[in-house]
Amino acid sequence: MKQLLFALIDCNNFFVSCERIFRPDLAHRPVVVLSSNDGCAVARSNEAKALGIPMGAPAFKYRDLFRDNGVVQFSANFELYGDISDRISRLLTAVTPHIELYSVDESFLDLQELDIADYAVWGQALRQRIMREIGVPTSIGIATSKTLAKLATEHVKKMPALRGALDLITASASEQAAYLQATTIEDIWGVGRRLAPKLKAESIFTAHDLARMNPRRAQQLMGIHGRQMVTELNGTSCLPLEKVSKVRQTVMHGRQFGEDTNDVRVLEAAVASLTAKAAFRLRNDSLLARGACITLSTNRLKPGYQQVSRYLTFITPTADTGIITQQLMLALGTMYNSRSQYHRANVLLYNLQPETALQADLFGDVDLVASSQSLHRMEALDAINKRYGSSTIRFAAEDLSRAWQPKRQLRSPRYTTRWTDLPSAQLSL
Repeated sequence: MKQLLFALIDCNNFFVSCERIFRPDLAHRPVVVLSSNDGCAVARSNEAKALGIPMGAPAFKYRDLFRDNGVVQFSANFELYGDISDRISRLLTAVTPHIELYSVDESFLDLQELDIADYAVWGQALRQRIMREIGVPTSIGIATSKTLAKLATEHVKKMPALRGALDLITASASEQAAYLQATTIEDIWGVGRRLAPKLKAESIFTAHDLARMNPRRAQQLMGIHGRQMVTELNGTSCLPLEKVSKVRQTVMHGRQFGEDTNDVRVLEAAVASLTAKAAFRLRNDSLLARGACITLSTNRLKPGYQQVSRYLTFITPTADTGIITQQLMLALGTMYNSRSQYHRANVLLYNLQPETALQADLFGDVDLVASSQSLHRMEALDAINKRYGSSTIRFAAEDLSRAWQPKRQLRSPRYTTRWTDLPSAQLSL
């Protein structure tokens, strides 16, 4: 059996790196990207980390530190980050079609069919190509298992001498042992802070300790996942490349409002907009929903926290924004309380099925003609929005109010997805 070979491409401080593509003046300056409503740090540059700014740091608590140290702040620009991630994925797919998109900033590559003489040199060249063509710095770990590849990328980030890539495939046994010994138990992929105390109680403090653990004992402590970790740390793969995306079971869109509200028009606009996004994702994956749920909640940090939900079932499965929005609006009317100050809304579509699986039922309740008309209507809407821009055509309820939208006062332009946000230059002759 041919040995599996993996490379993990991990984008460094991804959200910050995306911002720096169009702001080269921010190189070597502390930068943080903030979450919805500019609440807390969700990404930090190395310079910001060196100042002691932790992940999730509340912006208001670190306001003085940000000011005194010249920390540059950005509101999260997910449209930009998603597009940059797609560009990196297309580049990697050109290297090998055998790729697993693990997250927005990480991808596993299967290297078995590539003719590579020197894995470290190959990784460094790929890193340079991504930097040259996309502008995002990466760390590349190469190993015979995913867990070891993940471990390798963490060392690359801390060791500039590796020049962006670490090859554990051809590394000697003593070199591999050194990297394992230098990896704390909390930093092993799949362990984290939840399982670490159990392992420390067994005198397991490093990846090297875990690799030497009896697989049976690891399974007793952590289930089959524990046995797999031990095996993977010893260089044998238990986690194959997942080349095909898993079928969605649910689609959810939720937002924390820019400010708490009891205005029903604001709530209706929020629900309509979230439904439009969720239904589009359904259609993009050729899926239909049999059920939907709307959830409204007040601020859990304030007295009298409340959360209320309504579940709906569609007789005919659908991905029609109008149909779903209409039903959710009716549900909203039954759960709205004018005395409550609402903080967040979620729209969940569930019990999904492929649109090709729609069929008539025994009692004739499923309307195939109406479903076909709905499908063609949504195809026309999506085609127009694809050609002329997102939300060129939208449902009127989405425009009842904009007050619900999260505060993004520090968001950068969406350079790569909006014509109006393209940078401009003036030339004086």
